[in-house]
Amino acid sequence: MVQTIYWLLAAVSSYLFFGLASLYDKLVLAGKPKPKSYTFYVGIFSLLVVLLIPFINFSFPSSALLVWIVLDAAVHVLGLYTMYSALEKFDVSRVIATIGATQPIFIFILTWIFWGPQITPMADILAFALLFIGSIIISVEKNIKITGDYLKITIISSAMFSLDYIFSKFVFLGQPFFSGIIWIRIFVFIFVLFFLLRKKSRKEIFSMQMVSEKRTQAVFVAAQACGGLGNLMQSLAISLAPVAFLATVNSLKGIQYVFLFLVTLIISFLFPKILKEEFSKKIVIQKTVAIILIVIGLGILVGY
Repeated sequence: MVQTIYWLLAAVSSYLFFGLASLYDKLVLAGKPKPKSYTFYVGIFSLLVVLLIPFINFSFPSSALLVWIVLDAAVHVLGLYTMYSALEKFDVSRVIATIGATQPIFIFILTWIFWGPQITPMADILAFALLFIGSIIISVEKNIKITGDYLKITIISSAMFSLDYIFSKFVFLGQPFFSGIIWIRIFVFIFVLFFLLRKKSRKEIFSMQMVSEKRTQAVFVAAQACGGLGNLMQSLAISLAPVAFLATVNSLKGIQYVFLFLVTLIISFLFPKILKEEFSKKIVIQKTVAIILIVIGLGILVGY
């Protein structure tokens, strides 16, 4: 029970931070992201975790564990790049909804592939189902058109992020949490440096378009800080949660959508000049039903 509370709190905290990062993007960074630029800067910012080295018992991984670290860093970078590529071509609500809906399925299947069938109490299965359904309901927007190109790039991104869950779990099983995080981020940093090998990529990355205004710079840094904290807490949840609950950790992503919906609703009502979105009766009912399902799912996890 105590262990469940720990990884549950870590997971919920991570999605609240992800929600804040998304809100910053929604308010100011509304333009289409440049995949290589965003992936590069996210990778660069992730290296800040090395500042923790003097304060922890930092250790070097074994050669076998190093393989999982490298693989995890690689799929993480690929996941970011394909996600930003999808966001460049398609609406953010469509992309995030598809990735969020398919990722728990991928993680569930990959868990069985790598660790075999997991014995899970019926109450936990019910909680997962409610969280998963709630996440889909709250994230799905109307008029979503699915094309072959859209489906291919979003499914690849979802698969990469799902592998990220699995490979990082292997890392945390063989390495102390902070040491594992630091090594993963070091290799993420190394991989994004490969973007600098091509002149075209360097021009895109160092373009002043992304960081031309001081306000945009500040919000970009704030978004990256929240995203970094979100990744840290999500990794903590993955390290603490039993293998059978990895898909459940991901299905808690619905909390991020709940947070965004409530904050957007409040800002639209109180400060329409900053952010104005129309909420029809149908949308409010849809989101409310989803929130109820997510709250019940959380209640089952906490109370079990």
